[in-house]
Amino acid sequence: MILPEQELVMAASKVMRAIRVSEFGAPSVLKLCSDLPVPSPGQKQVLIRVRACGVNPVETYIRSGSYARTPDLPYTPGSDVAGVVEAVGDGVCFLQAGDRVFTTATETGGYAEYTVASEESVHKLPDTLDYKQGAAIGIPYFTAYQALFHKAHAKAGETVLIHGASGGVGIAACQLARAYGLKVLGTAGTPEGMKMVLNNGAHMAFNHREKDYLDKIQAATDRQGVNVIVEMLSNVNLSNDLKLVAVGGRVTIVGSRGPIEINPRDTMAKESSIIGVSLFSAKKEEKAETAAALFAGMEAGWLKPAVGPEYTLDKVAQAHEDIINSPGASGKMVLIM
Repeated sequence: MILPEQELVMAASKVMRAIRVSEFGAPSVLKLCSDLPVPSPGQKQVLIRVRACGVNPVETYIRSGSYARTPDLPYTPGSDVAGVVEAVGDGVCFLQAGDRVFTTATETGGYAEYTVASEESVHKLPDTLDYKQGAAIGIPYFTAYQALFHKAHAKAGETVLIHGASGGVGIAACQLARAYGLKVLGTAGTPEGMKMVLNNGAHMAFNHREKDYLDKIQAATDRQGVNVIVEMLSNVNLSNDLKLVAVGGRVTIVGSRGPIEINPRDTMAKESSIIGVSLFSAKKEEKAETAAALFAGMEAGWLKPAVGPEYTLDKVAQAHEDIINSPGASGKMVLIM
């Protein structure tokens, strides 16, 4: 039997492969290093052997240096890890070596064979989900829950429109909204994406590349509008969103790639709201509530992440290109270790 202290010594003597960013810029700044030391967990931290790591659009903004918060250089990107607890630091109460887990954040970066994470950001992964699915839970599902319930206060019986519903956050929002009794409308940019949206909880899907898709959405609501919109690309859609919402409608801003001009009058007649969503700003109690709700979904079987394109660690630059420039999202993009 290997004691936890021995595991730490063994881990500390190892080296690992990981992605390092030493300057902000294009995807080419993502460099694969093969001789980095395996980190050691500190107080209330765990060391995880990474099996898969999710790729999120926000990681491309951080890498480019254009995001509001940038890490100190050099750094390893990635937060949505799934794998096995390798060792635990002092004060860890709820996890032990051998546990299957997923994370919502890491201390040392997830694009790596090993990562250290704070115990409070590590959650057990049920046997019903594989590691690739585990890597698709973190930011997408926590963000979707935050947008729908903590910010928009969506209720059973309301209608929700999810823009970009075939991506990681979009699929999560579809599954959550359907499970909680909302009428779910989703948009996607390809026939494959629309099929995925329908297979993951949406009652109706619309192709946002069709010129009349907004009219089709209005018709689907009997011209009453939608109560909640979860918006992934607000720099393109926000002005139209304000025309689509019902009286008292709420638009939650999950993603934006630039500015947009809107007419504030569009919010007045309907007394609609535009609400920003930032998982970084979520309160501890909100994260705990979300974790409990998501675990219930895993147990019940309706929370099943849809895994999309898969890349090995040496193809991470291509992954960063594709997540921004692909014609249509199709499930959650993951790195395989």
